[in-house]
Amino acid sequence: MRKKIVAGNWKMNTPLQEGIELAKSVNNLLRTTNIGDVVVILAPPFTHITEIVKVLDKNIVSVSSQNCASEHKGAYTGEISAEMVKSTGAKYAIIGHSERRTYYKEDNLTLNKKVKLALENNLIPIFCIGELLEERKANNHFNIVKNQLEEGLFNLVSEEFSKIIIAYEPVWAIGTGEVATPEQAQEMHKYIRDLINQKYNSQIADDTTILYGGSCKPSNAKELFENPDVDGGLIGGASLKAEDFLGIITAF
Repeated sequence: MRKKIVAGNWKMNTPLQEGIELAKSVNNLLRTTNIGDVVVILAPPFTHITEIVKVLDKNIVSVSSQNCASEHKGAYTGEISAEMVKSTGAKYAIIGHSERRTYYKEDNLTLNKKVKLALENNLIPIFCIGELLEERKANNHFNIVKNQLEEGLFNLVSEEFSKIIIAYEPVWAIGTGEVATPEQAQEMHKYIRDLINQKYNSQIADDTTILYGGSCKPSNAKELFENPDVDGGLIGGASLKAEDFLGIITAF
């Protein structure tokens, strides 16, 4: 049975002490709130992870990195390997976020290497896919997402793929204030699940968590999460305020 997940991606925000206080606030709010079976994940900057792991109740909140390197180790100045991420106490790794694809030109083959290294180091990948505005306007959004899945994930064996979390990001809705309609979100999430079914089987497709990642806020989370194939959210800006983040977590 697939999990309901809300993951907060802080991106390049919060100096260390501010990040620690934010993590504490989220943790404390969750201690006194009934969130049922929702899995909560925080993805702070790399510099914060070891300290934030110390202040969180791991039974309430898990930690993810925002990225990992495509190489195991070596002379790659500034990179952080999957092994290093794992050693911090993180459990997850976001891979292929639209900002990594756009700003740093990470392609599907590079991202596939990252996924494999994450899995080898017992990290759970949160693999991001999604189309640009011009691709949607050209009615090419399904082909883009299919290609990202095929090149980024579909060479994994069933056992490996069953560990993957997918996040669908309509790139045109990130940080723009725009949001995909619940119908648009459901349409793409169902399409993704159908592709997984075709590649693997119905059981794996049914068990795969697919998150929505595009300007999800407390005001629209409930409507999005009511869709049968939307299993939660990968949250950006709204995760930087503990109360707003909680409002999304409790939207199920």
